[in-house]
Amino acid sequence: MSVTVIVPTYKPGEKFSGLMESLKKQTLLPDQVIIMNTEKKFWKDSMIGGVKGAKVFHITKEEFDHGKTRAQAAGMTDSEFLVYFTQDAVPADRYTLEHLLKPFKDPQIGAVYGRQLPDKDCCLIESYTRSFNYPGESRKKTKEDLPELGIKTYFCSNVCAAYRKKVYEEMGGFSFPAIFNEDMVMAGNMVKKGYAVFYAADARVIHSHNYTWGRQFRRNFDLAVSQADHPEIFKGVPSEGEGLRLVKNTAGYLMKKRKFRLIPSLIMSSGFKFLGYRLGKSYKRLPKTLIMKCTMNPGYWKNRN
Repeated sequence: MSVTVIVPTYKPGEKFSGLMESLKKQTLLPDQVIIMNTEKKFWKDSMIGGVKGAKVFHITKEEFDHGKTRAQAAGMTDSEFLVYFTQDAVPADRYTLEHLLKPFKDPQIGAVYGRQLPDKDCCLIESYTRSFNYPGESRKKTKEDLPELGIKTYFCSNVCAAYRKKVYEEMGGFSFPAIFNEDMVMAGNMVKKGYAVFYAADARVIHSHNYTWGRQFRRNFDLAVSQADHPEIFKGVPSEGEGLRLVKNTAGYLMKKRKFRLIPSLIMSSGFKFLGYRLGKSYKRLPKTLIMKCTMNPGYWKNRN
């Protein structure tokens, strides 16, 4: 088994150092680590932290694209498996890579993604969201699960994910330009072609964000844009219902914990998410000036014809 770890970076900090340090201690060591760094001026060679087989490639901010940059790195290696991390995802133990790659013993599986645990500074609502989206039980997902899971059948996150490169290439690699969501587009393609996506609950990374309402709005706007741009994957697959279920479950959790003061915040954040999502789905009818105010990735629109 040959494995290449790929990490896109931009202004890497303490968590990236934690990721590099953890890679040296894994029970399954990668053969190669490719770091796709945006803007050389923010990089120091000491950030590699002595990781064997690590190579750094620098690009400009204008050149970065969620799909293209990751695809470029995939083209630099002949490894059998590609493992992607984001720079702020830190393996929770020494077994993350081993558990992430173990499901590939099943030849039907084209992609595996890991469990994201809340960081110590994570707010209560986001912490519950992590447990909702990343439960403690592993699961194999195929197109037969669409009636039950809906859009979650296609869910996969490049925060911590692995791909069988042969299947990845069969799908044509990550599509680009990509505003966001290149991982779900890839997973959706795999499922539609008869492959499976596996959620490995024992492949754990520490990764969470305390987004503002505005950030949640922009993130969901971009998420919806990606879905609107790929009707071949997402058209006809229900998605809003899953969001509503999350809101209801979170509200129930807060009441059980007697954290009633957080319910208005849940309502507001959910409203911003929903509004961003609805606008993103209809972005083709919006003026460019409004789009630029809604997106969290303005560079994508500047490079788009």
